[in-house]
Amino acid sequence: MPYKEKSETDIKLYYTIGEVADKFGVNASLIRFWEKEFEALRPKKNATGKRLYTKTDLENLQLVYNLVKIEGYTLEGAKKVIDGKLFDNRKDKKIIRSLQEIRMFLHGLRNAIENESPVQTPKDTFDKYDNIE
Repeated sequence: MPYKEKSETDIKLYYTIGEVADKFGVNASLIRFWEKEFEALRPKKNATGKRLYTKTDLENLQLVYNLVKIEGYTLEGAKKVIDGKLFDNRKDKKIIRSLQEIRMFLHGLRNAIENESPVQTPKDTFDKYDNIE
């Protein structure tokens, strides 16, 4: 298998606001302002309050940057476009994980029915799905 050099984006999990600002060629204050304006721009913060941006945060920020700086949308116009395109990946991942668990349970149930064996289900199997928004 050929050797592939790892780029900085392959290695880093989190980026500081300074690194992100340099990447986009804007001031850190503009990024903080966009965080207030766009719900999808919510980076994690460490114990000291420093913002830590993930690749998903960078993708969301890239979309905002392209709409506002390159395509010339107003903030309100960009918000309308983003409402149709952008999803909160953390919530999506939680939903996907829940659906995968349900799928595994249903496969087990089908196998039990096909083999005519008793189905053993923990009492609280589906209780955790009652509160999904």
